[in-house]
Amino acid sequence: MRSSRSFPAELGSVSAARHFARATLKDLPGATVDAVELMVSELATNSVKHADSAFNLVIDREATHVRVEVSDSGAGEPTARDPPPSEPTGRGLRIVDLMSDKWGVRRSPQSKTVWFLLQTDSTGERGTASDEAMRA
Repeated sequence: MRSSRSFPAELGSVSAARHFARATLKDLPGATVDAVELMVSELATNSVKHADSAFNLVIDREATHVRVEVSDSGAGEPTARDPPPSEPTGRGLRIVDLMSDKWGVRRSPQSKTVWFLLQTDSTGERGTASDEAMRA
């Protein structure tokens, strides 16, 4: 099942994107939905705050995984940072790196897409990565 929605470049879109993710995956276990929701929030925030761009959120749910893509038209290369504890921001991509099974960035001439993959078992619980889904 593939669902997508576009959001404007405003801070309220981050909350709307979280709600969209939760509604789209509502029949999955809470821990899986919570993980997706947090990572969506981080990527949506990056689009709005750093890229100063509207963004498109795509959630692709399969039997063995959930793949999420956040695309925007902002310049710059998403880079995972290691800010000191005193810095209140800058951990979004580290969170995605730690919580997802795989993530990456895809560029096109007009946009960039940051995506992540969460493996699930037949019940929607977090599972282990299969070779097929990891090649995505």
